[in-house]
Amino acid sequence: MAKVIEKEEKESNSRFQRVVFIILIPLLFAITFALVIMAVAGINVFEKAQTLGSDIPFLADVIPSNEGQESEQLQEKMISLKASIEDQKAKIAQLQSEIETKDSDNGQLQATIQQQKEELEELRQIGEENKRAFKEVVNTFEEMSAKSAAPVLLNMKDDEAMKILSSIKPNTLADILEKMPPEDAARYTELLSTEE
Repeated sequence: MAKVIEKEEKESNSRFQRVVFIILIPLLFAITFALVIMAVAGINVFEKAQTLGSDIPFLADVIPSNEGQESEQLQEKMISLKASIEDQKAKIAQLQSEIETKDSDNGQLQATIQQQKEELEELRQIGEENKRAFKEVVNTFEEMSAKSAAPVLLNMKDDEAMKILSSIKPNTLADILEKMPPEDAARYTELLSTEE
């Protein structure tokens, strides 16, 4: 009986070996060869199998599909990119409006500066004309006789008379003060000494 069991084991082993050697090994070799050829040809076999598996009803449940997840991820990325683009556009518009505001402010400042320069030039010219006119008045008082200049100065306000008296040459000033009444001459002399 042991020989019969041994014989049956040998037959089952030999049948299994035949199946492995005749069917399984050539099949694995053919599959490997086909995968290599398709990879060289640029065909992604696993991706194709996944798309085919999702098309076949009973295989769709067995083979997991990443298409839905990938498309959702792509949509989320697109939405976030669109939002960031809109944010960037809003920032650009804000910066452009700030630039335009600063440009208009700068233009207004430039106009104000130009206007003030013109006013300053006018004031300078008026000041020069006033100086010339004052020098002419001083020259007139210097050319006048002391007898006629003294009463004119006495009738002026003290500030105006002091401006003229302080600008007149000392010899002419002495002559004019001689022709004034003593109390007025003393008052003007005192004002002149405190002014210096």
